[in-house]
Amino acid sequence: MENHYVFVYGTLRKHEPNHFLLKDAALVAEQAWTDGSLYDTGLGYPAVKESETDIVYGELYLVNEEQLQSLDELEDFHEGGPDNLYDRKKQIIYYDKGQTEGFIYLITNQNENLLKKKINLGDWKEPRIHNQNTILYFAYGSCMDDARFKLANVDHYFKKVTGRGILDGYTLRYSVTLPDGGRADIVEEGGTVEGIVYEIPVECLTYLYKREGVETRMYRPAFIDLLIDGSLVKDVLTFIVVNKQPETAPPSHYSDEIIRGASGILSDSYINQLTNHIKILCKQK
Repeated sequence: MENHYVFVYGTLRKHEPNHFLLKDAALVAEQAWTDGSLYDTGLGYPAVKESETDIVYGELYLVNEEQLQSLDELEDFHEGGPDNLYDRKKQIIYYDKGQTEGFIYLITNQNENLLKKKINLGDWKEPRIHNQNTILYFAYGSCMDDARFKLANVDHYFKKVTGRGILDGYTLRYSVTLPDGGRADIVEEGGTVEGIVYEIPVECLTYLYKREGVETRMYRPAFIDLLIDGSLVKDVLTFIVVNKQPETAPPSHYSDEIIRGASGILSDSYINQLTNHIKILCKQK
C-alpha cells in the first residue's frame, strides 16, 4: 500500500476537531511550512490559495491510501470532480530536517468567495489567542531573564510563572545572526529544551511580538506541547526563527541573560549543557 506525505494547516492539526482522522498517521514534523496564502472562511475552518509570496504553517504527516481517502472525503475532493471544494495538489513542504513533496488541499478557484479574511502570519492557531484573557508562554532564551522586562516597564506581565517547561523533540540552537552574534531558536531535530512557562495577559503580546521581531519575520509565534511539572500542556505559545541560519555564537550579554534567567528554575544538567554548547560555539569563531 502506497504512503503519501500530506501537509495540514487547519482542523486536521493536533488538538483541532478533525485531527482524529490522522490519529494513526505518522507525524513527520509538527513545525512545517509551504507556499500559500491562508484565509479564515468564517465557517470554522481555514482555506489556502496558491501563492509564491506567502507562507502557511502546519504539520506534515505520512498517510496510507485509506487515510488519504478519509481526508479527501472531509475536504470534499473527488479526483477529476468539477464541483470540488478543495483541490489536492502536490508541492514542496519544508521542515527543520529537510523538505519533501507532499499533498496540500487548496481552495478551488470557483470557491474563492469563501476566503473572508487573510491570516497574515500564516498560522491558523495564532489569531485565536488574541481572544483569550491569558496565554501560556514558553520562554527558552533571553526572555527567561527579567532584566529587560524591567527596563521596558513590562515586568508586571511576567509575574506569574507556571513552572519549568520541558519540550521534547527539539534542540536549542542559535540560528538567527545579528551583528553582534547569534540568538536562540528551537529546532525540531530531536533532543529536549527546557524553559520557563509564564501565564501572561493577552495585552502582553504587543510587547512580545515587537521584541521577537514578528512584524519583520525574524521570529514567528508557534504552538507546542510540553510538560510542566510532569503534566502535558497543549498548544503553548512560543517563538521560532523564521529563516534559520548556521549557528553563530551568542554575544556574552545575551548568553548571560539566558544563564541568569535559567538559574534556580531549569535543571542543573540542562544549564550545564547550555553553557558547554555556548563555549563550543565561541571556540569555533
